[in-house]
Amino acid sequence: MTGGRVDNPPPVSAIAVALEPSGLVPRGWLAPETDFAPSLTNGKPAKAICLVGHAGGGFWPLFATWRQMHPGIDEPLDTWSRVVIDPVAVSLGGEAVFPSDKPWHPFQHWAMIAEGLKPSPLGMLIHPEFGLWHGYRGAILFDVDAASNSLCSKASPPTPVNHPCDICPDKPCLKVCPVDAFAPDGMTLSACRDYLKLDKGQQGCMKSGCLARDACPVGRSYRYGAEQIRFHMAAYS
Repeated sequence: MTGGRVDNPPPVSAIAVALEPSGLVPRGWLAPETDFAPSLTNGKPAKAICLVGHAGGGFWPLFATWRQMHPGIDEPLDTWSRVVIDPVAVSLGGEAVFPSDKPWHPFQHWAMIAEGLKPSPLGMLIHPEFGLWHGYRGAILFDVDAASNSLCSKASPPTPVNHPCDICPDKPCLKVCPVDAFAPDGMTLSACRDYLKLDKGQQGCMKSGCLARDACPVGRSYRYGAEQIRFHMAAYS
């Protein structure tokens, strides 16, 4: 997929205000090339995509309260994301899509275009401010004709972002994994998950979070709280 940032999207302030009750925020915009654009329900290709997500765990108390009121739901975070993002999309004249949708949407690639990010040695996208403590919960697709404000027809390439890993000489994230699951040619998923089943894995990474992720010095102020970390580790394992 190719494309670029949208120069003049619908007012971000309107989207931010609509998302505020959920603790989520607009993360970035892109205008995909027509041949690679996701389709709207009317069959037309989306002309603009607004990524929706979070930096840190600001949304977590709101999600946790909702979860307590809706016990026993499978994939509660995915379900909550739909509950809060779908009506925002409709109110803005757009349509929401989610990372859990099949066929999969290329959220990581969209984020690399929209925010100029790159993968860390751990595979997760690293943000120069938020580090590894951020995520994308959905995206809102727009047709120019349906948007409340016109979109600029021209898209510019993403502004270059200083990649924190390029200027990190020590790479502490690659030195602390107890099973050396991370390597330049990719992650050994089976070694990681086998370790997490052991008592030392349960008492270590499963309780306090991935040691490799926690070793990254970038964005420490955005680190998730203990409850959120345990939730994500349980979902991963």
